[in-house]
Amino acid sequence: MHETSDIPGFAYADGGVVAPLGFLASGVSAGLKPDGRRDLALVAAETSVPAAAVFTTNKVVAAPVLISRRHISAGRARAVVINAGNANACTGPQGEADAIAMADAVAAGLGCNPHEVVVSSTGVIGVPMPVGKIVSAMPEAVAALDRRGGDAAAAAIMTTDTVAKQTAVTLEAGGRRVSVGGMAKGSGMIAPNMATMLAVLTTDAPLTSEACDVALRSAVDVTFNRITVDSDTSTNDMCLLLASGAVGGEPISPSDPAFADVAAAVLTVARELARMVVRDGEGATKLIAVTVIGAASDVDADVAAFAIANSPLVKTAIFGGDANWGRVAAAAGRSGCALDPASLDIRFAGIEVCTGGIAVAFDEDAAAEALAQPDIDVEVDLHLGSGTATVWTCDLTYEYVRINGEYRS
Repeated sequence: MHETSDIPGFAYADGGVVAPLGFLASGVSAGLKPDGRRDLALVAAETSVPAAAVFTTNKVVAAPVLISRRHISAGRARAVVINAGNANACTGPQGEADAIAMADAVAAGLGCNPHEVVVSSTGVIGVPMPVGKIVSAMPEAVAALDRRGGDAAAAAIMTTDTVAKQTAVTLEAGGRRVSVGGMAKGSGMIAPNMATMLAVLTTDAPLTSEACDVALRSAVDVTFNRITVDSDTSTNDMCLLLASGAVGGEPISPSDPAFADVAAAVLTVARELARMVVRDGEGATKLIAVTVIGAASDVDADVAAFAIANSPLVKTAIFGGDANWGRVAAAAGRSGCALDPASLDIRFAGIEVCTGGIAVAFDEDAAAEALAQPDIDVEVDLHLGSGTATVWTCDLTYEYVRINGEYRS
């Protein structure tokens, strides 16, 4: 994986989605959340720009995903509008009409074609969308667009999230100082499979539409597609990349020498946001990195890592500070990957607990102390080849059950 130290002139920056030049953002209240918090976000470029997106692979797909797939197919976009508080999923033809109405309202405010507007929603599934509230609030959202609106937009897309998720970086690419920024939301129903709950990435690099697509897909594959909170892929997952080209210069295609550095920055922003999503998993107290090495193939490593990361028994053991490596071995063994129990090594938080498939004596108190930290590494070596994979997850706590048991209450 491309390290940040390899990116010329790399530095973190403030601003989230509006850190790159050429973008404005806002977040207002449309009245979808009963407590009156912001629930309508708008991110807009100053003109139609190259763009790419990936969406959920769930066959039960939300109306805004259906509409946005069509709108982004031309490889360009002017804006993305996101509402929280209602997923507009399993809402039939009326849901599609409501998603179109959202795009129309943005287009009317910006003076652009509705097909240049990407629409996204998050919240409760199966509830009719109060689209009238959104349409009524759109003039306020458009009027509030600002170069400093990243914080408001990131807050407006939250549902069960406890913190807003945004980051940005700057770098040198092709003799130009460019920026990549982003925001995301997600806390539960996280096992993205093509995107995350919702994420918007921006850059002022002059990427072509093809370059946006290549950079986004390669970043998503090793970031948002490598996280899991509860193994549930949402009906609404979306990740979008917009490139304003506001720094000027010739367009950057995938074959341009500058592309690799911009793509590495996109990857860095995606990885930061993905980890934020898992760290803020519903009720989570620990971020867990599950790494499998020595697999017969990368595919096998991926299969084993996800089986471990999704295991409720592994997740609850880590919540309880219990180095119960048998649960890790069992999860790897049932995953379907090639595995020889006599070659299996396991480490919890850097502590060797199993070698050659057999328990290793270790200090239980030291292990409990290590597992009390907020970041935990679980490492598994299969000793069968060169395949590797890392998946990020979180612990499973009482609070996750409470949040989801009361979600519609």
